[in-house]
Amino acid sequence: MNSVASQKIRARTQLSALLMAGTMLAWPAAALQAQEAAAPPTPAPNVPAPNVPAPPKEAVPTASTVKSITVTGNQRLEAQTILSYLRLRVGQSYTRATLDQALKDLAATELFKDYQISDDDGALTIQVAENPVINRVILEGNKRLKEDKIRPEIKLAPRQIFTRSKVRADVARIIELYKRQGRFAATVDPKMVSLDQNRVDVVFEINEGPKSKVRQINIIGNDKFSDGDLKDEMATKESGLLTILSSNTSYDPDRLAYDQQKLRLFYLQNGYADFRVISAVAELTSNKQDFIITYVVEEGERYKFGDVSVKSELRDFKPEMLQKLLPMKTGDWYNAKQVEDTVESLSETAGLFGYAFADINPEFHRNAETRTMDISFDVGESPRTYVERIDVNGNTLTHDKVVRREFRLNEGDAFNSFGVKRTENRLNSLGYFQENMEIDRKEGSTPDRIILETNVEEKPTGELSLSAGFSSIENFLLQGSIRQRNFRGLGQQLQASVNYSSYSKSVELGFTEPYLFDRNISIGGSVYRRDLNSFNFINNDRRTTFQQTTTGAQINVGVPLTEFMSFFGRYTINFDDVSLDKNLYYFGGQCDPLVAGRYLCDAIGKRTTSLLGYTLAYDDRDNRLRPTRGQSLSLSQDFAGLGGSVKYARTRLQGSKHFNLGNRFILNVSAEGGYIYPFGGRPTPTSDKVRLVDRFQLGEPQMRGFDIRGIGPRVIRFTDVNLDDPTNPVLNADLKNRNNLIDDALGGRAYYQGRLEMDIPLGTGAKELGLRPSIFVDVGSVWSVKRPTLTTLGDFKDPLDGLTKYKCRNATTGDTKFATLTTGSTTLYSTCDTAGGYSSLAPFEERFYGDSWMPRVAIGAGVNWNSPFGPFRIDFAYALRKEEGDDTKRFSFNVGTQF
Repeated sequence: MNSVASQKIRARTQLSALLMAGTMLAWPAAALQAQEAAAPPTPAPNVPAPNVPAPPKEAVPTASTVKSITVTGNQRLEAQTILSYLRLRVGQSYTRATLDQALKDLAATELFKDYQISDDDGALTIQVAENPVINRVILEGNKRLKEDKIRPEIKLAPRQIFTRSKVRADVARIIELYKRQGRFAATVDPKMVSLDQNRVDVVFEINEGPKSKVRQINIIGNDKFSDGDLKDEMATKESGLLTILSSNTSYDPDRLAYDQQKLRLFYLQNGYADFRVISAVAELTSNKQDFIITYVVEEGERYKFGDVSVKSELRDFKPEMLQKLLPMKTGDWYNAKQVEDTVESLSETAGLFGYAFADINPEFHRNAETRTMDISFDVGESPRTYVERIDVNGNTLTHDKVVRREFRLNEGDAFNSFGVKRTENRLNSLGYFQENMEIDRKEGSTPDRIILETNVEEKPTGELSLSAGFSSIENFLLQGSIRQRNFRGLGQQLQASVNYSSYSKSVELGFTEPYLFDRNISIGGSVYRRDLNSFNFINNDRRTTFQQTTTGAQINVGVPLTEFMSFFGRYTINFDDVSLDKNLYYFGGQCDPLVAGRYLCDAIGKRTTSLLGYTLAYDDRDNRLRPTRGQSLSLSQDFAGLGGSVKYARTRLQGSKHFNLGNRFILNVSAEGGYIYPFGGRPTPTSDKVRLVDRFQLGEPQMRGFDIRGIGPRVIRFTDVNLDDPTNPVLNADLKNRNNLIDDALGGRAYYQGRLEMDIPLGTGAKELGLRPSIFVDVGSVWSVKRPTLTTLGDFKDPLDGLTKYKCRNATTGDTKFATLTTGSTTLYSTCDTAGGYSSLAPFEERFYGDSWMPRVAIGAGVNWNSPFGPFRIDFAYALRKEEGDDTKRFSFNVGTQF
C-alpha cells in the first residue's frame, strides 16, 4: 500500500472517532431535555396538584375460535346459501372486527330487512329476517304518462326480492321521466302493502303536477336585433295565449342547447362571425311550475365577404368555371349558411363526375381591421369512385328486388350523386318506407370503391277502413275500403271500395302489377259500378234532377320512356243509363219539357261508350305523395267511337310545379285544361252532340269559392212569380234569391283551371295536432255548349178581349187551354180546377247563363286537420270575379270518422 492511501485511511479513522465522541457527549444532554419536557410542571404555592389519571391501557383484542355456526329465521334461503356470503368458517379464529365484517356482508346482499349475530363462547348464531317478495307493482295517479312508458324504466318486478335501494332507484327514474315531459313538480310516494307469506305489493303514488312552462325568456347583450327577432328563431316559446297549442312552451334542456345553436346560426347568417353565447341559464321558480331562461350574448362586429375563390386539384373541376357559379360576391354580407350550402353544392357537383368522397374545405381568412372574410374553397384530389356493393337492410315484408329495381345505379357503375338522389326520391314515392329515407354512403374495400347502404323501415301498407261522416256536398256518407299497396311484398296494389252517399254510390275492384314479368312495364285493371244523382235546390230543399248509372271496366298499361317520362295506354268500356223521375218529370208517358226542360229530356237514354286513350306524362317531383319541389306535366287523349253509341275525342293537358321557399313554405302552381270534340256531324238545332254527362263540369271542390258545378253554362228556371203584376208576373224575377230558382248546370266542351296555393308551416304543437293550413287563389272557367231550346210559360194579355190569361193542362188527355185571370191567386187556381179536369201550370221562365270563357277568380284559406275523429278539411273562399248566373259559396267543409 502506498503512502497516499495510508494517509486517507488514517484521516477517515480519526473522523469516525470524533463523530462517535460527539455523539456520546450529546446523549446525556438530550436525555435530560427529554425528561424535563416529559415531567409535569411544578404546582404553584397553595395550589394543590391536579389529580392526573393514568392513561388507560389499550385493550388488546383477543381471538377466539369458531366452534359452530347456526342460521335461524330463514324461510326461502338455505342456510348454506347465507353462509356462502360470509367469511366465517368453523375452526377459524375470529375477533369482534370479524363479526362486524360479517354483518356488513349480510347488509351488502340486500336480502334481509334485519340481521344480527350472537356469540356464545364460539357458538355463533346468525339470526335473519328476510326481505319480502314482491307480489305486484302498482302505479297510481299517472294520467299524462301511460304505463307502457313507465313500466320499461322500472326495475322492480313481481317475484323479485324487495329492497329499499331498488325502490329509491325506481322513484328517481319515474321522476326523471316526468322531467323529460316538462313536469318538474312531479312527486312519487312509494308505499308497501304487506301480504301473507312474506309478500308485499309495491305502490307508486304519483302526483304528476302541472307542466312546467317557460314563463319568460331574457336576452342580455343584444343591440343589433330585438328580443322578438331572436325569440322567433328559438324553438322554445314563452307560454301565453298565442302559444296555448304549442308543445314548445315546456322546458327541455336539449331544446335549450338547440336554441343556442339557432341563435349562433342566425347571427352567422347575418354576418356576425364573432358571435357567441356567453351563458344560458334556466331557473326554476319556487313553485316548480315555471322556468325563466336568461341568455347572455356577445354579438361582435359584422363582416362582409372579401375575396372568394376556388382551388381545385380535380381535372374535371375548372376553378374559373366554378368561380362563376359561387352565389356569394365580394362586398355581400357574410353568411355562414351560404358557405355551408356552397360546400354541399360543390360536393354534389363533384358527385356528378364520379367523385363520391370529394375533399372540399373552405379556408377562412378573417381581417378584423376591414371586417371582411376571405374564403377559398379548396377541392382536394380524390379518385373516381365506383359502386362496389348495394346493401338493402330492414325490409321484412318487401322483397329485395322491389327496392333494388328503384335504384338508378347498379353494382360496378361509376358513382353518380344524381343517380343516388333520384333513387331516394323514387323509394320515398313508393310510400312503403319511412319518410325522407336516405341512402348512406360508405367507403368500400379500396379508396375508389363505395358501398351504398339502404336502411329501410317499413310502414303498414294495408288499409282497412270503415268511415262515416258528413259533407257539405254529399251530406251523410258512408265508405268502406280495403287496399294493399304492397301486396305480397311485391309492390302490387289490390283494392276494393264501397261508397254510399245521397249524391253518389259506387263499388270498385282493382289490381295493378307495377313490374310485369320483372320488366319495367305496369299493367292493371278495374271493374266498377257507379250511381250518380245530379241535383239542384229549391228553397234549401235538394231535388234530384237526373240519375246516371255506369257499369264498366278498364285495363291500362304503362311503359317508361325515359327516367322522368312515361307512356300509359288504356281501354275503357262503359254502359250508361241516364234517367229522370217519371213521377216528377214525365207527362203522358213522355219526358215533359215544361217540367224537366228540353236539355234534360235530350240527355236520357241508354248508351255504350267504347273508349281508347293514352297519357304521356313527365314527372320529376321529389315525392309524389307530398312533393316539395319539382314539376309534373301530362297530355291525355281519349277517343270514343271504336264501337258503342258515343263518339268524341277528349283532350286534356295538366301541369304543376312545386317550389320549396325555405322554412317549410311550399308553393304549388298548377294549371289544366281540356276540350271535347264530337264526331258524327254538327249538333242538331235542339241539342248538343256531346252528352250532358260527358261534358266538363267545374265548381267545388276543384274551384273553391263556388258551389258544386257552380261555374259555366246553365239553365235557370225562375218560379218566383208576382201575381200582383198580372201583365208580367215572371220577367221581373232576378238572381238575387237563388232559393226560388231551379238551377241546372249543363257543363261545357272546353275548360281551364289554374291554382296558386302555399302551405303555411306552423309550430311544433300545431304540427303534432296534424294541422296544415294553406292560402290559395283559384282561377278557371268552363264554356262552349250548344245553346239549348228554352221554355217560358207565363200569363199573357189576349189582344182580342183585352183579358189576362194563363195556361191550363188536362191531366188525362194532355190538352191545354187558356183561362182568364181574374183577381187574386185563389181565383187563378180555382178556375183551372173547375174547368173539366184541367189544372194550372205555374208560370216560369228559363234563362241561359254562363257560357263564357272569361275567368272566374276566387281567393281563400283552408286547413287540413287529422282530427281524433277523422280527416277534416275546411275552406273559406271569396269569389273575386264571377259571371252572371254563377253560384258562389264561401264556406265548405268535409269531416268523417274511422272505427
